[in-house]
Amino acid sequence: MGIRSSNSNAMIISGMLFFLAAAIVFMGIITAEMFYPAGYSTGHNEISDLGATRPPNSIIAEPSATIFDNVMRAAGIMILVGTFFVFRAYGDLLAAVPMGLLGLGALGVGVFSGNVVPMHPLFALLTFVGGGLAAICSYRIIRSPFRYIVVLLGVTTLFFLVTNEYFGTVLGTGGVERWIAYPVVLWLLGMGGYLIGVGSSEIK
Repeated sequence: MGIRSSNSNAMIISGMLFFLAAAIVFMGIITAEMFYPAGYSTGHNEISDLGATRPPNSIIAEPSATIFDNVMRAAGIMILVGTFFVFRAYGDLLAAVPMGLLGLGALGVGVFSGNVVPMHPLFALLTFVGGGLAAICSYRIIRSPFRYIVVLLGVTTLFFLVTNEYFGTVLGTGGVERWIAYPVVLWLLGMGGYLIGVGSSEIK
C-alpha cells in the first residue's frame, strides 16, 4: 500500500509540474508577444526572437526578452523535476529519457538566447526533437485512448520539424515553428492532466 501511495504521489507531482510548465510557456509567450515592439509577426518571427533575434545585428527587446528567457528556464526546470517523478512512478527509462531531453532543451533555450550561436540552435533542436519523442514515447505509460492523441501530437511536431523548409514557404518561418512547438505544449498540458487524474484515482 505504501509503494502504491508513493507512486500515486509521484504521478500527481509530475502531472502538476508538467501542466504548470505548459501553462507558463503558453501564457509567457503570449505576454512576451504583447510587449514586443510593433512589427513582430507570428508568421515571420521565430518564437525565440522574443528573447533575441539571430546574429548578426541581433535585437533584444525588453521586457519581452526577460519574460521569455525566464519562462523557458522555469519550464525547463519544472519538466526536469517532473521527469524524475515520472520515472519514480513508472520506472520506464524509454519514456522518461525524452522527457528529460525536452526539459534540458527548454532550460538551454532560456539560458542561451537566440543571439548565442551555436548553443541556442542546438538547445532549440533538442527541445523539438525531445518534445516530439517524449509525446510519442509517453504512449508506453498511458492506459487510456489518450495514448493515441499523444502519438499524433508527437508525430505532428517531428513531421513539421523535418519538413520545415517546405512548409516555411507556406506558413512562414514563425508559423511552421509554432506547428513544431505548440503540439509539445499541448502534450505537456494533456500529460499533466492525465498524470494528476491517474494519481488521484489511485489514492482513493
